[in-house]
Amino acid sequence: MRHHFLCLAAATALVAPAALPAQAPSAAIKAAVAAPTRSPANLARDRYRHPAQTLAFFGVKPTDTIVEFSPAGGWYTEILGPLVNGKGRYIALVGSAKGADSATKMLTAKRAAVGPAATVATMDAAAGTSTVPANSADVVLTFRNIHNLTMGGGANAAGAFKAWFAMLKPGGTLGIVEHRLPAARPATDEKTSGYLKRTTVVALAQAAGFRLAGESEVNANPKDKADYPKGVWTLPPNYAEGDTDRAKYAAIAESDRMTLKFVKPRR
Repeated sequence: MRHHFLCLAAATALVAPAALPAQAPSAAIKAAVAAPTRSPANLARDRYRHPAQTLAFFGVKPTDTIVEFSPAGGWYTEILGPLVNGKGRYIALVGSAKGADSATKMLTAKRAAVGPAATVATMDAAAGTSTVPANSADVVLTFRNIHNLTMGGGANAAGAFKAWFAMLKPGGTLGIVEHRLPAARPATDEKTSGYLKRTTVVALAQAAGFRLAGESEVNANPKDKADYPKGVWTLPPNYAEGDTDRAKYAAIAESDRMTLKFVKPRR
């Protein structure tokens, strides 16, 4: 797997330009990834998710106000919390009152890692609004969640990007990691497979006002062909087929993922 970054020359370009050298993670990011409060099960998946390189690519800093959409069990929370604890701020953004309850419990369980300032906010994707104050966040991050918004139909995906745009400061970053559907596949596969085309994600972001600032292949996996009967959930860690062909899917490992960096223009 090659770890290299692609930088776009044009704000609205949809084609991949020449590769640039990888950006080295800062000492603060390295320390957060190595935090003793991280669970062994989460540490074991670093080789598939490359958190240090991913956060370095997004330009995340300890002094940032970071909003993470849909943190679920808190895999990245265990890294982002220690990174900003005492210097910046971590906000878990969820899409419902039920989600807020789960996120609050997750933060409480991980309080030693995330610190006392970590909080929960809510977003109404259909309306494109949230409880995060406008122009207050330095970074919004979401890992493997855009497909859920898209599969939900309606205005959810477009509304989510609108809400993220509103909460970011001018010049702020939206960082996205998402399961990647090959460009030649029919668009209908996006509705059921859990994979999305790069062009779909870029179009959603640009429609909300974002500029595509760069992309990385750090989370690419050429072994993943994205053509499984039960979609991306066939692969680890879900193993939707149970014991059927488990060794084959384990050898493929986690999905092929695009890693896209968008910026809210300063004017």
